[in-house]
Order: sequence, then structure tokens, then C-alpha cells
Amino acid sequence: QLQLVESGGGLVQPGGSLRLSCAASGSIFSMYTWGWHRQAPGKQRELVAAITGNGRTNYADSVKGRFTISRDYAKNTLFLQMNSLKTEDTAVYYCAVGLTWGQGTQVTVSS
Repeated sequence: QLQLVESGGGLVQPGGSLRLSCAASGSIFSMYTWGWHRQAPGKQRELVAAITGNGRTNYADSVKGRFTISRDYAKNTLFLQMNSLKTEDTAVYYCAVGLTWGQGTQVTVSS
């Protein structure tokens, strides 16, 4: 059974950086698309970034140029490098593969 565990969230000042990780355990097909999603208080969950099995990426307009999604195939780990963070990036961040979701990690951007 596939399990996803996120880490790397925390409190950071505006303009700062964080790197999120999502470690997968269990069987996973390398060609699946992996994604990072987020949900802010009172808002719907939204897709932040995704990466396909062949490495193609796409980003929400709000994070283009600031966030980078990457994947370590050998370690079955997904990353999200977040730079130039803004207060509006505050949310719980989740990774997902197919129908499997992690438990989420809180990112708070505040001065």
C-alpha cells in the first residue's frame, strides 16, 4: 500500500525559502504524475505544481518563477523548492500520487 509523508514545512518570513519533501513508501509506478497541492483556511484545495513520469512540469500561475518541483526517482521522493515566499502562500501543503494523499505539512509565511 502506497503511503506519502510530507516534511519541511514551518514558519518563514516573507521573501524567505522552504523546501518541502514527500517520501513515498510502498509500490509506486514511476510513470505516475506527482503533485503538490495546498489548502489555505477558508479556501478550496488547489494544485500548486505537478511533475509527470517523464519529468514534464506545470505550475499554478501564482507560483511560477518562485517554486520548483522535482523528483528523485531512485528514492521515490518528491520535492518542492519554494523561494520568495509571500504571506498568501500560507497553507497546508499536500503531496499526491493518483488517489493517495499525504497528511500535509503546514507552511506559514509571516513577519
